[in-house]
Amino acid sequence: MLGFLQQVGEQTGAWFYLVAAGVVFAEAGVMAGFVVPGETALIVAGFAARQGWIALWPMIGIAIAAAVLGDSAGYEIGRRFGPALRASRWGRLVGDRRWYRADALLHRYGGRAVLLGRFTAGLRALVPGMAGMARMRYLHTFLPWNIAGAVAWGTACVLLGYGLADSLATASRLLTVGPLALVAVAAVALVLVRLRKRHMTHR
Repeated sequence: MLGFLQQVGEQTGAWFYLVAAGVVFAEAGVMAGFVVPGETALIVAGFAARQGWIALWPMIGIAIAAAVLGDSAGYEIGRRFGPALRASRWGRLVGDRRWYRADALLHRYGGRAVLLGRFTAGLRALVPGMAGMARMRYLHTFLPWNIAGAVAWGTACVLLGYGLADSLATASRLLTVGPLALVAVAAVALVLVRLRKRHMTHR
C-alpha cells in the first residue's frame, strides 16, 4: 500500500496542493462535502508532506485559504439563492434533517456556529450557506469565525496526516519484519525444547 502511495505521490507532486485546495474549497462552496469530506484531502496532503512530495507549511497555508474562501463562497450562495436552493432537487437530496441541524446550530450559537460547524462534515457544507440565508453580518461576525475555524481545522487535518505517515511507516515495517521475528522466536523455542529433551535423556 505504501509503495503504491509513493508511486502516486512521486508522479503527482505539487498537484497535491491544487487537488487538496479544490476539494476543501468545494466542500462548502458547492456543498461537495457530502461526497468527499475536505479533511480526507488534507490528511492525504499531510501524508504527502511527510514523504517530501510537497512542503508542509505551504500546504497548511493553502488549506486555510481554501477553507476561508470556500465558506465565503457558500455564504454568498446562501445569501443570494438560499431559499431556492433549499427547495430545489439538490436541497431535497440534502434532506430536511441536515437542514434542520444546521439551522438549529446557527440559531443557538450565532457566529460561533460557523466555528462549530467546521468540525462536522455535513454541517461544514451547510452552515456557511445557512449563515448567508440568515443574513449574518459577513465582516463583523461570519468572517472572523470562519477564519478561526479554518486555521484550527486546516492546520489540525494536515498535521494529522503528517503524523500518521510515521505510524503507517512503522506499521509497514512491522508487517514486513513481524512474521520474520515470529519465525525466529519459534525456531529458537524449538531448539531449546529439543536441547532440553536431549539433556533429560542423557541424565
